[in-house]
Amino acid sequence: MLKYWRSFLTLFSFLIFGIGACVVNFTVVPLAKYFVKQENLLDFYSDVVHRTWKFFVGWLCLIRLIRLDIKNVDEIKNIKNKIIVATHPSFIDVVILVGLIPKTTCIAKEALSQNPIMSNILNTIFITSEANIEEFKTQTKFMLDNGFNLIIFPSGIRHRKGEYPKIKKGASTIALNAKKNIVPIQFFADGDFLFINQPVWAADKKMVTFSLEKLDEIDVLAEIEKGETEIVQKRNITKMIENSLYK
Repeated sequence: MLKYWRSFLTLFSFLIFGIGACVVNFTVVPLAKYFVKQENLLDFYSDVVHRTWKFFVGWLCLIRLIRLDIKNVDEIKNIKNKIIVATHPSFIDVVILVGLIPKTTCIAKEALSQNPIMSNILNTIFITSEANIEEFKTQTKFMLDNGFNLIIFPSGIRHRKGEYPKIKKGASTIALNAKKNIVPIQFFADGDFLFINQPVWAADKKMVTFSLEKLDEIDVLAEIEKGETEIVQKRNITKMIENSLYK
């Protein structure tokens, strides 16, 4: 019985998320173009997404669907102008991270940017993963040069603690191009919540605890100063990310 109740709460919560997304997508984003100065639009959109997603995560915690166990919460909240690489236990990871860390963007799938409910939101501050490599590098550098954090899940797939998926080189490519350091965050869950092939209404009998820990920053600038070839630099940085996230 408890499992069905939790499934109902999960569905109801994502109905709230959808309604909120519609309000932002069809009202806040279009109106902002008329009432917010052009040079302030990125910051405004970012703040709206940060606050609404923070509220949503708070709601999920309030009704005890999830719990956050953050070891160094102030350090995470104060990450500024970095590339954030994290492990990827759930579909909701990015919502939690953007809700925690102000002025943060991420890589979104092209399909989401075509979703009528989310299109305006995702086309404001988010970057699509289907862009060609040069456009991708240009977009990510632009956001980082404008003081944003950029979240990347370097495995590209959701996985559980104790699983070690291959780390892709996208994060190291972006870091070298933008000359920004990398902040690894270990992010795991003690149960499945919006995992691979898991429907949105699926819920367990118990609350799922997400644990987050900010790890030592990876000094990309120091790696650049070594004077190695770009191929070697990418390989070294990718290995540092792997060692940090899965140590």
